[in-house]
Amino acid sequence: QVQLVESGGGLVQPGGSLRLSCAASRSIFARNIMGWHRQAPGKERELVAGIISSDRTNYSDSVKGRFTITRDNAKNMVYLQMNNLKPEDTAVYYCYVYFNGVTYWGQGTQVTVSS
Repeated sequence: QVQLVESGGGLVQPGGSLRLSCAASRSIFARNIMGWHRQAPGKERELVAGIISSDRTNYSDSVKGRFTITRDNAKNMVYLQMNNLKPEDTAVYYCYVYFNGVTYWGQGTQVTVSS
């Protein structure tokens, strides 16, 4: 069993930045995939970014070049640095980890991009 707790969401103006953090309740092996999905009102949940290691990451086309995912295995943390935010990035962001054949999810953190 793994519990995930996200933090760092909030209200930001277009062009601004936010950094999301996700803390796992137990040690996550370095080879386990961690990452972020998001869900906007009326839309399906979509992958934002995933990471196995610093040289093994993937991003949705809509965030490439603006978002950066990193992880700190010693602290059981995964981060999402979001720059040049746009109104269409408004959503609830969910952290996930694929561990021992099961996908675990956090409770989500709201990101709102509005002027």
